[in-house]
Amino acid sequence: MGITVAPVGAWYLAWIALAPLWVLVVKSPNSSTGGFRNPPLPILYSLLWGIGYHGIALFWITGIHPMTWMGVPWLSSLAIALFCWIFITLWGAALVVAWGVSMKALLNWKIPTLKSLLPSAKTSKTLSAFASLRDKIPLNLVRLLIGVALWCGLESLWSAGPLWWSSLSYTQSPHNLPILHLGQLSGPMAVTAAIVAVNGLFAEAWIAGVGSRRGGFSENLCEITNSPLGKPARTGVGSQKISLAFCLLPPAFCLLLHLLGYSLYSRPLIQSPDTALKVGIVQGNVPNKIKLYPEGFRKAIEGYTTGYQTLAEQGVDAVLTPEGALPFRWNDVQRTSFYSAVQEKGVVAWLGLFGNKEGGYTNSLFTLTPIGEIYSRYDKSKLVPIGEYVPFQEILGGIVSRLSPLDEHQIAGAPNQLFNTPFGRAIVGICYESAFPEPFRYQAAAGGQFILSPSNDAHYSAAMPAQHHALDVMRAIETDRWAVRAVNTGYSAFVDPHGKTVWISGHNTYEIHAETIYRRQTKTLYVRWGDWLTPMLLIMAILVWMVKLVA
Repeated sequence: MGITVAPVGAWYLAWIALAPLWVLVVKSPNSSTGGFRNPPLPILYSLLWGIGYHGIALFWITGIHPMTWMGVPWLSSLAIALFCWIFITLWGAALVVAWGVSMKALLNWKIPTLKSLLPSAKTSKTLSAFASLRDKIPLNLVRLLIGVALWCGLESLWSAGPLWWSSLSYTQSPHNLPILHLGQLSGPMAVTAAIVAVNGLFAEAWIAGVGSRRGGFSENLCEITNSPLGKPARTGVGSQKISLAFCLLPPAFCLLLHLLGYSLYSRPLIQSPDTALKVGIVQGNVPNKIKLYPEGFRKAIEGYTTGYQTLAEQGVDAVLTPEGALPFRWNDVQRTSFYSAVQEKGVVAWLGLFGNKEGGYTNSLFTLTPIGEIYSRYDKSKLVPIGEYVPFQEILGGIVSRLSPLDEHQIAGAPNQLFNTPFGRAIVGICYESAFPEPFRYQAAAGGQFILSPSNDAHYSAAMPAQHHALDVMRAIETDRWAVRAVNTGYSAFVDPHGKTVWISGHNTYEIHAETIYRRQTKTLYVRWGDWLTPMLLIMAILVWMVKLVA
């Protein structure tokens, strides 16, 4: 699963990469002993799988080393980089462990039966009805619902926190655009649910097939049994034929999901000429190691001023710059050549700056009018832990502060901000915010007509901005909006509402580019209702699990 994302991009492996873990968790024996030296097998299997996936997918975080340009000694920089990588790897692995342990526990849960709870003879009809209902529910379906619902529920819980990036859904972006269109139905959890469900079906087919070859034990969709959920029951004649049919179900279901996504993907984009907006981007290519020093100041001012002037002469309606394009406060910007160019050319600029805020500063995007006045401002609300702020600083004080090389820490913007422009309301996500779909959904529901994604992504390998681009592709599809990415060192891009990358820049290059985008006011099912699929799956799983066990 770790190589499904950039830099390898083997997205197709995601449809089978979880199946082995599923089999190991379901078939692992109950452990009577535990402890640190002898953990139950589901914990061990899940931990190793989680480390493999998140450790490989997020290895790019080690690119923050060396930070000697910030005054951090080389060894200390290496220690910080390794700590960050290990921590986010284990944080992601904790999700997988929670899934594996919860799945195994639910499959082996023992609770009183209705007969013991309701011993009266008058309840015989009720018991008979429950037993009949239970016998019609296949074990495989129970496990499938539990597995998919648990994974989606845990991903949803993790994404509500401050540290989130590697959902299973982003393994398909930007390559598998049809399946990503399931995100228009219920956001990224719809894609995650599809991946987990197909993997679960492959795992259950394996369990059924291997069981049939080993003495006639099988667990298939047509099975009627009173055995515990984790144990197979002996089936009768024809089980191998049923198992063969079961083996065809996973690819068939996978194909069906792709056809559903393709039906959304193939819808034509209705784009009226009066909604057209020609937007230019400037990729300044100012490395972080010089960005906050006089050399970086000069390079930023010259590069963004020249790029703005060139794009203005090309007749663009607005110019977008990356996150922190000019690393100044507003009062300092008014003394730069960039500000003079805005007043001279009279083209709207979306400028990445630091904003003043009581107690510190914000990482912000400003709308500058043709006369150089501030029209609107958006403050980054999802900050990178340790990188942009120190978690629990009030509690842990200097202990955690030593993990961060920052002398001054950013302040998060208010949640649920709206960003108005002279061309209508826009959807804004600054850098790290691209990993969180809910703010994009909220802004789209509130009338956002196009996406602006200013980012930095500097000093990482090309894998990080490639994954970042993949996240913005997902946000464009989910909200049915055009997206404009302006990144300091790459990859800047223009993405249409179907997730097609119309143009993308190089990496570690200075570039300017302009494209025509279209403002849209459509509302997908996801924009209207949010993630309705996860609670529905959880309710269904609970009901089926209770009926199967209690009866």
